[in-house]
Amino acid sequence: MKQIGIMSDTHSFLNPSLYEFFKDCDEIWHAGDWGNIELVNSLEAFKPMRGVYGNIDGHEIRLRYPEINYFQMEGISVLMIHIGGYPGHYSPGFKKMMKNQPIDLMICGHSHILKVMRDQNNHWMHINPGACGNHGFQSVNTAIRLKIDNTRLFDLEVWEQKRG
Repeated sequence: MKQIGIMSDTHSFLNPSLYEFFKDCDEIWHAGDWGNIELVNSLEAFKPMRGVYGNIDGHEIRLRYPEINYFQMEGISVLMIHIGGYPGHYSPGFKKMMKNQPIDLMICGHSHILKVMRDQNNHWMHINPGACGNHGFQSVNTAIRLKIDNTRLFDLEVWEQKRG
């Protein structure tokens, strides 16, 4: 069993209370728009990281993290991409990709909107953790913590913090 923290759209800001929220996580997954390499280094020093780069991320982050991260975790196939859309409204790039990869869990960012939903047509779970940085329209910052065990996702918790 693994406990995973999922975040996105930090835009160079990390609320210190996220360290407490993620303290028992085995890994943290970042769905892009990190903002700067100092934030990347800070998170990598805290916990093992998986991630993708986002549309605002510069050269240093793009060298460290891919555009698409496809991996296996506890028996599930995970596909992470920054701009992916959501069930019924996937981005054109993701639509092409999803035909070639078996997916159990799709993670994306970009919209700054927390969304957890099952894709009934494709039979996978979609997670967008929202945004936890101080850039964008959202008034509440969000992140997710969940457990994965033998193809099962459970104990999903949402971290929320009023922005400002």
